[in-house]
Amino acid sequence: MNKQLRRVSTLVLGMFLALFVSTTIIQYFQKPNLDADGRNARTLYESFRTERGQILVDGQPIASSVLSDDRYVYQRVYANGPLYSAVTGYFTVQPSFGGLEGDLNSYLSGGSDAQFLDRINAILTGRDPQGASVELTIDPIVQQAAWDALGDRTGAVVAIDPSTGAILAMVSKPTYDPNSLAVHDPDLVESTYAGLLADPADPLIDRGIAGDLNPPGSTFKLVVAAAALESGQFTADSSFPNPISIDLPGTSTAIGNSADSNCGGAETASIATALRLSCNIPFAQLAGALGDDAIREQAEEFGFGTSFDIPMPSEPSQYPRTQDEAETWLSGFGQANVRASPLQMAMVSAAIANGGSLMAPTLVESIVAPDLSVLESLRPEEFSRPLSPENAAIMTQMMVDGVANGVANNARISGVAVAGKTGTAENGDGEPYTVWFTGFAPADNPRVAIAVVLEDSPCCGNSLAAPIAREVMEAVLSR
Repeated sequence: MNKQLRRVSTLVLGMFLALFVSTTIIQYFQKPNLDADGRNARTLYESFRTERGQILVDGQPIASSVLSDDRYVYQRVYANGPLYSAVTGYFTVQPSFGGLEGDLNSYLSGGSDAQFLDRINAILTGRDPQGASVELTIDPIVQQAAWDALGDRTGAVVAIDPSTGAILAMVSKPTYDPNSLAVHDPDLVESTYAGLLADPADPLIDRGIAGDLNPPGSTFKLVVAAAALESGQFTADSSFPNPISIDLPGTSTAIGNSADSNCGGAETASIATALRLSCNIPFAQLAGALGDDAIREQAEEFGFGTSFDIPMPSEPSQYPRTQDEAETWLSGFGQANVRASPLQMAMVSAAIANGGSLMAPTLVESIVAPDLSVLESLRPEEFSRPLSPENAAIMTQMMVDGVANGVANNARISGVAVAGKTGTAENGDGEPYTVWFTGFAPADNPRVAIAVVLEDSPCCGNSLAAPIAREVMEAVLSR
């Protein structure tokens, strides 16, 4: 081969390699960016030519696609849109998604790797492309009960099957109607979305798993009590001084129990009594005795610091390092910089209910292809074991006592042993409270673990959050 021919061959090979590399970059690495580019009208229209898979609850569609009479071919429709908006999210002509519509888009649109052969078969047979359907773990009766019980309050409810991690209900309010974002008028969608973003009530934020998380207040005492038992240094009967008020270490700042009492009337209070009556001062001292490292390790065993894909990613709950012993004391009853989501606090109760085994939470029961083959199905997966079975049983009894004859008594259900813990978190002088309830039922054979949070509340966990939780637990037990 002469020199000129080698040069031409090398040039042709170089051009081929350049074409191969550039095509690969465009078709593979840049594909997500190109798909998300609002100027890419071809990709946008193409996504609406596919009959998007349904999102199902108990076999009934809560999100489906129907034929439209415009260039988009299909229109996305949400049954009971506001009821399920925290779950479904929205599918819109704008290059944005929310909820399951976004996180399971590849399956719903038929573009997942698992559906490659389906796409080839559709091309060969001339069949219209179709996405996979997603069956959820949500129970429609429980979801409706959570929606009704929450009423017009600002907050969220998350209910979980403690044995599997299946999410039975997830409601957040204020909310929105995803149908308003599914219209085929881009200008209208943009103005509607801008209005929702500007709304000070933040209806687009799913308070069950995301947003600016709230201090968990006294519900965090469950984590501190678990850390104490797991340390081997304390039992439920371990006692601490129980004055009416006490100064935080190294400060002149006094803390007290709720109702400014010495919480039970005795000079000392055991961990069991302090949990049942939600005494702050004994738990502050317990936190100081444990130290923030031990509490953090226990919190992380319960899931703090982890983002859970349900499949939407949750905002990690936080137990940051404390600056000093005073802050550690405050963290003992869920104040200082401790932050948690309702999903996280429901998981704390779920682990206790499940004998110390914490199952990873999920919304997805199964994903089914158009030919009815199952692409994915729920496989219960253990996340961690934050408690021994023995300590889980002790925690359960303390929580049962808190409902039966303690400060969580508004969660009582006739004929059923309910385990629970309330919380009333402070947000600053003169500011409204964040109030909580978390627990499970029945205590001897748990079917549901729950967390309720209410923001901007006058007071208190037992009077406001516990009755909501009771109605949701009753809905589960009536099934």
